[in-house]
Amino acid sequence: MNDRVVDAANLAARANDLSLWGLFAQADIVVKLVMILLTLASIWVWAIVFEKWQSLRRANREADAFEDKFWSGGSLEDLYEQDGAKPAHPMAAVFGATMGEWRRSTRAAGTDVARSSVSARVDRTVTLTVQREMDRLERWMVFLASVGSTAPFIGLFGTVWGIMHSFSAIATMQNTSLAVVAPGIAEALFATAIGLVAAIPAVLAYNKISSDLARFAARLEGFGVEFAAILSRQSEEKA
Repeated sequence: MNDRVVDAANLAARANDLSLWGLFAQADIVVKLVMILLTLASIWVWAIVFEKWQSLRRANREADAFEDKFWSGGSLEDLYEQDGAKPAHPMAAVFGATMGEWRRSTRAAGTDVARSSVSARVDRTVTLTVQREMDRLERWMVFLASVGSTAPFIGLFGTVWGIMHSFSAIATMQNTSLAVVAPGIAEALFATAIGLVAAIPAVLAYNKISSDLARFAARLEGFGVEFAAILSRQSEEKA
């Protein structure tokens, strides 16, 4: 009973401060925890978005530079020694892994490995390398999807809890005037607002970044398939 009297007294004082900080400071401990969790999730979402934007921009820039060197007509062996042996970006990794597998397989092909097996190994290497590089680029994407789908519900939980808490205090005061009801409802709805602030950018960023990642994956796969075809022709010419 004493706790309800204290809550009622606090509820009556809330009308004096309806700022964002006031709504947070006067909220129930459960609602505060929800708000803090959603705020941290929102900050982390923006950190991931910035990191992905930088990573994809750098990966595309490095891929452009590498393709310029690849199609310049220089020696593949020299390019392998320069970039493929110790790749610093995804496209160089695809080139290096594919070239390395081709060199190993062609050395063995003269003994007991058929040329068709060399082609199959090279194709498999391209697929696995592209998948490995995309797994690295797609790190934290699950977090964006999770925040986008769950943050509104977490905020709604905070709102429901806050409204229940406010109604309990209102019942104790036996006063349903707008000045008494509005502050408690406002702080409860604030939790849902924070949930939406976290969820909307997460959903938009997830869709945009997923699209960019899909295009980059297609670019890597296209390069890998074309490079594998070049190696296959070279193997046939040597045979």
